[in-house]
Amino acid sequence: MGIVFMALSPFFVYGQLLDPVDYQITDYPETVAAGEVFNVTVVATIEGDWHLYSVLNDPDAGPYPTTFSSGSSQMAVAGQVEESEAVIAFDPNFNTELGWHSNRAEFTIPVAFRAELQGDQTIRLEVLYQVCDDVSCLPPKTKQMEAMVTLEGVAENPHTDFEEISQADIEFEMTSSAGVPLDDIWTYIWLALMAGFAALLTPCVFPLIPLTVSYFSNQGGEKKKTNWTQALIFGFSIILIFTGLGAILSAILGVSGVSQFASNPWVNLFIGVLFIFFGVSLLGLFELRLPYQLTNWLNRKSNESSGVTGTLFMGFTISAVSFSCTAPFVGAILAATAGGEWFYPIVGMLAFSTAFAAPFVLLALFPQYLESLPKSGSWMNVVKVILGFIILAASVKFLANADIIFDWGVITRPLGIAAWITFFFIAGLYILGFFALHGEERPKSITTGRLLLAIPFFLFSFYLIPGLMGASLGIWDAWLPASKSTDVSVVRSISSAGGGSTAVESQWSDNYEESLEKAIAQNVPVFIDFTGYTCTNCRAMEATVFPLDNIQERFAQMEQVKLYTDGGSRAEENQQLQFDITGTLALPTYVILDPHTERVLDQLIGFTRAAEFEEFLNRGIDRYRQVRS
Repeated sequence: MGIVFMALSPFFVYGQLLDPVDYQITDYPETVAAGEVFNVTVVATIEGDWHLYSVLNDPDAGPYPTTFSSGSSQMAVAGQVEESEAVIAFDPNFNTELGWHSNRAEFTIPVAFRAELQGDQTIRLEVLYQVCDDVSCLPPKTKQMEAMVTLEGVAENPHTDFEEISQADIEFEMTSSAGVPLDDIWTYIWLALMAGFAALLTPCVFPLIPLTVSYFSNQGGEKKKTNWTQALIFGFSIILIFTGLGAILSAILGVSGVSQFASNPWVNLFIGVLFIFFGVSLLGLFELRLPYQLTNWLNRKSNESSGVTGTLFMGFTISAVSFSCTAPFVGAILAATAGGEWFYPIVGMLAFSTAFAAPFVLLALFPQYLESLPKSGSWMNVVKVILGFIILAASVKFLANADIIFDWGVITRPLGIAAWITFFFIAGLYILGFFALHGEERPKSITTGRLLLAIPFFLFSFYLIPGLMGASLGIWDAWLPASKSTDVSVVRSISSAGGGSTAVESQWSDNYEESLEKAIAQNVPVFIDFTGYTCTNCRAMEATVFPLDNIQERFAQMEQVKLYTDGGSRAEENQQLQFDITGTLALPTYVILDPHTERVLDQLIGFTRAAEFEEFLNRGIDRYRQVRS
């Protein structure tokens, strides 16, 4: 989501802030004999319209049946798990009849401890489960429950079937239902906050701050002291307007429509064109304005009204008058929906508007600090123009997404890099005053501040130049058009002449069935990369993690298949396959599969650090070897 900041740049996270199922151990004996089989009762409470699947469902039917196992090598599940009566009905997600529970389910799990144990012991149960509603499913998840029991004596016929490998050894390493790591979410919130503060520095927002302080001072009467309630209501009104836009967009799309929306080439084309529109607006080609009748009416209402009503209208007025400078920021954050997560617009707009409103509220409460603010001047227009160039650079990403799905072949990686070099180099020249835009005057001298601000733009432009010759640009490749074999690449040519190869892609198959056959013949697991042409996190993984030597060594021990789910002739088939295997459409999703049974050995969602990704690969390879042996 970093590109959204560059463009300046309910549920939350399944397994982090959202889990619609709560499990509690409700009944078990306080004292049992070691080795004795006894029952533990677990009650599952299911929120909302989600349903939890029966323990009796066929695993090959689609969703993961609810499965209980021991979380300790000292105890075992010692028989068939019983459950309260499940509803048997047609499931539209999997086109078959399945058993499931809504609202509440009760499970009875027979367990036993090893005969050599005595004293206080921990009952540790793990449950693997999946929940769906009528239109979508969340990824499978594991949860652990604990209770204490006392072992006294030894059973006459102690249970002896204890597996050394517990369910904990095959726990899924999930990040979120949307495929977004928690770190990525906080990064996005931070970038949205920075966008809100950046919007304050534009020429149509900054001068409004003293006007707002003056309004509240007049409201305070002779005491000239702003009421805390009024100031907070004022800030809330600004937050309400901007966050409402994000909520409306999310409500229109819904949970199930976001993935399709994110990968739709027309959506990406629209966002790309919109960014160009916003970018040239910030460069001064034209000015975005709301109808003057609306702004005049809001201003009149704020002046005529008093108390809470007047404060609310003042907040609406500030939001409307600042529209010409905040619209590009708002558009960029709402474009975060193209990342595939329906909650992003709400969270992003909440962070943006909070940062945007905070200085207005604080200075309204403490007007004595107004004098310490820098004076309005040409520096604000410089900030606006710089942001305009950055937004133009961001448009390349969305236009490239549309290009690759439509197969136009116009916006190539070299062209995208050349555009970035141009935008950032010209921005540096503008900062130094080599030219002025409409209505401006060129600075008479290059100040130290301008020089220090221009240097990063020039350095970044020079950094991008090797990319024109085919060199990797690291994490920045995630925000640029994908590399193609037809691109001009001096690096690839030199490597080929030397007998080497830089093409990691040559190792990948695009046929799932053929990969299964090859993997069976070679007796290796299958690594599936469910990816997308428009997936930024996918490109980031491919640019920064996949090429590492230790990762390539693990890949060499598996049959690799890359399946695109958002474009190409087999997109719909690959998307259905991903949902059948993983229960999610999040991108990227990585799966390590046993080709003999097509059972998942491990899976991972979202951008992941190299060390964690290596652990995931090691885990999948080790489990395959254990299963096959």
